[in-house]
Amino acid sequence: MKRKRSIHFNIKITMLAVSFLFVLIVVKLLFVAVSNDVDGIDLKAFADNRNTEEKTLYASRGTIYDRNGEILAVNTNSYTVIAYLSSSRTTDENNPEHVIDKENTAKSLAPLLNKSEEEILNLLNKENLYQVELRRGISEVEKNKIVALDLPGIDFLQGYKRSYPLGDYASYIIGYARKNDSEEINGEMGIEAYFNDTLKGKNGWIKYQRDAYGYQMPNTPVWSEDSKSGDNIYLTLDQNIQLIAENAINTLESNYKFDWATFSVMEAKTGAILGSASTPSFNLNTLDGLESYLNPLTSYQYEPGSTMKIFSFMNAIEEGIYKGDETYKSGTIELADGTKIKDFNNVGWGMIDYDTGFAYSSNVAATNLALKLGTKKLRSFYETLGFGKITGIELPGELPGTVRFNYESELANASFGQGVTTTPIQMLQALSTIANDGVMIKPFIVDKIVDENGNIIKQNERTEVTTVVSKETTNKIKDLMYKMIYGGFESSKNFAPDNVSLIGKTGTAQIASPNGGYLTGEFDYVKSFAGLFPYENPQYIIYFSVKQLIGDTNDMAKIVNNVVEEVAKTMNLTDAINDVDETKIINLSSYISKQIEATEEAIKGKSLVPIVIGKGKYIINQYPLTSSNVLIGSKVFLLTNDVSYDLPDVTGWSTNEIVSYCNLIGLRYVLNGYGNVVSVNMEIGKPIDFNGVLEVNLAV
Repeated sequence: MKRKRSIHFNIKITMLAVSFLFVLIVVKLLFVAVSNDVDGIDLKAFADNRNTEEKTLYASRGTIYDRNGEILAVNTNSYTVIAYLSSSRTTDENNPEHVIDKENTAKSLAPLLNKSEEEILNLLNKENLYQVELRRGISEVEKNKIVALDLPGIDFLQGYKRSYPLGDYASYIIGYARKNDSEEINGEMGIEAYFNDTLKGKNGWIKYQRDAYGYQMPNTPVWSEDSKSGDNIYLTLDQNIQLIAENAINTLESNYKFDWATFSVMEAKTGAILGSASTPSFNLNTLDGLESYLNPLTSYQYEPGSTMKIFSFMNAIEEGIYKGDETYKSGTIELADGTKIKDFNNVGWGMIDYDTGFAYSSNVAATNLALKLGTKKLRSFYETLGFGKITGIELPGELPGTVRFNYESELANASFGQGVTTTPIQMLQALSTIANDGVMIKPFIVDKIVDENGNIIKQNERTEVTTVVSKETTNKIKDLMYKMIYGGFESSKNFAPDNVSLIGKTGTAQIASPNGGYLTGEFDYVKSFAGLFPYENPQYIIYFSVKQLIGDTNDMAKIVNNVVEEVAKTMNLTDAINDVDETKIINLSSYISKQIEATEEAIKGKSLVPIVIGKGKYIINQYPLTSSNVLIGSKVFLLTNDVSYDLPDVTGWSTNEIVSYCNLIGLRYVLNGYGNVVSVNMEIGKPIDFNGVLEVNLAV
C-alpha cells in the first residue's frame, strides 16, 4: 500500500512541476510579446535588422569640361570579369554556363586581360569555388572584345570608374579620382580633390523588408532618399591653348635634357588660365609617370632670377627714383659689408644708362635702384604684388614662396631674383599689373559650376586684387620689356615672333644647394621667360621655366617663339596666312573625341590630307589645332586612342610636318640637313620604338 501512495505522490509532484514550468513559459512569452526590451535587447530593432535590407544609391560624380565643353573627366561604365567554375550552373549540356575548356579560355583571355595564360589558368583551376574574379576595371570596348570570343562561363559585373579621355592632358590641373574601400570615387589630386564635395554629389539610400532569400517582401513599406548628382565643372582651359603648351613641353622633352619644365598661358584682362603644361607629367587613367603630387603651377617654389627685375625696376619707376637715361658703371658694385655684386658676364659693358641696363639684364643696375629704394619699400612692394602669399587659385597645395630679406646684400640679391622664392602662378598674377594699367588681377582656373539641371551656381570672372602702380609706370615697364626683346642682345631677338609683337624678360637663377650656398655645375640654373603680347595692348601672359636645361637661351627662345606665334594665330591676333587666295584657305574644325572613319571622310571632303596615327577608334589629339587656317592639300594629323603607332612613310614630308608629327606623339627626333625628308633611321610601317630617337635626314 505504501508503495502505491508513494508513486501517486511522485506523479502529482511531477505534474505540478511541469504545470509550473508551463506557466512560466507562457508568462515569458506574454512578456516578450508586449515588451520592446528583453534582457537588454531591443527585440523590435533586432527583428528589423534581420529582415531589413538597406542599400546605398550612389550619386553620379560630376563631369569636368574645358571652357568649350570638351570632356576632361567623366564617369564611365567599368566591368569586372568573372569566371563561373561550378558545373551546377549548367542545366543544358549543349549550352554550358560554366568554364569547360580552361586551357583555351586562359589562352584566349590572356592578351585581353593583360595577364599571362599561367596566371589565368591558376585562377580557373581553383577547387570548390563557385566563381572567381579574373580582372577588375575593364572598359566597354575591352568587354565587347571578350564577349565576341563567346567563351562559356565568362561573365561580367557592371560598375563604374573615373575616366580621362585625353590621358595625360593637363594632368596636374585636372588631377585624378579613384574608388575607396566603400566603392565611392574620391578626388585625390588637382581639381578632382579641390572640388571633391562639389563633384561627388550626395548619395541616397533605399530600405525595405526582405524575405529569407533577400528579395523585397510584397505589401511592405519602402523607405528611400534619392541621390543627388554632383555638379559639373567647366575649367578655363582652352583646348587649343593647352595643346600648344603641351606641344611646347613635348618639343623640349624630345630634344633636350632637363629636370622639369612648365609653361603657362593666362588671359591678361581676366586672369583665366588658358593652358598650363608641365613635365614630368602622368597618365590620369593609369597614373603611369606620377612622380610627385606637387602641381608645378602652384607648388614649385624656386628663386626666379632676373624676371624679378621687372618688378624691382617697376618699384623704382613708381617711386620716382628711376631715370632711364642716367648712366652708371656696370660690371661690379661693392656693398658696405664687402659683398661684390657682378653682372652675369663679370665685366659689364662700361658706362651705360639704366634703360640699357634693363635690356642687358644688369644686376648692378638692379642693385643700385634697390639701394635707393631700401629694404622696407622693396619688400613691401613685392608683398603688394602677391609674393610671399598664396593667390587663392582653386587648386590644392598652393605654396606661398618667400620674400624675407633684411640686410643690404639680401636686398641686392632680391632685386634680381636671388634669395627670394616664387611660384609660376604668382608670376602670372604679378605680370597682370602690366596688362591692366597697374591693376593686379587674380588668376582663376574654374570658369563656372553647373548643377545637374543645367543651372549655373557659380560663374567666375575678372577679380581686381589691388592697384599696384600707375598707368605711366606700366607704360614705361612695357617699353623696357620691348627693348629687351628687340633692342637688347642679339640672342634676345630670337624670342621675337613674326606675327605679333612680344614684350618680355628672361631669367637665370642659381639653384640652392641642400648643403648651403648654390650648386655650381654648368647647367645648375632655373631658366625662365616672362612675356606679354601684343605689346600695344597685352591680351595674353606667358610664363615658362625649366630647371637644369642642358642648352642655352636660343633653345628657350625657339620654344617661346613657337608658342606665341601659335597662340596669336589661334586667337586671331594676326592673319595666319598672308597673300593667299582666300578660296584656298580652310579653317579647321575640332575633331577631338570624334570617330576616325567619319572624320577621315570629312577632312578629305575639304581637300585636305588626313594622317591617321594609330588604329584607335577615336581621336584624342589633332594638329593643326582647331580654328587654324590651312591651305588646301595640307596634312591634318589625327592621333587616335591606340597604345602603339606604326611609322608612316614620311618621305617627302616638309620639316614642319615631320616636327609636328613627332611632337604630337611625343617622339624624340634629330634633324640632319634642311628641306624635305629623304630618309629616317626607323623602319617604315613598323611599330615605333619610343625609347629611341628618330633621325631625320633632310634635303632640298
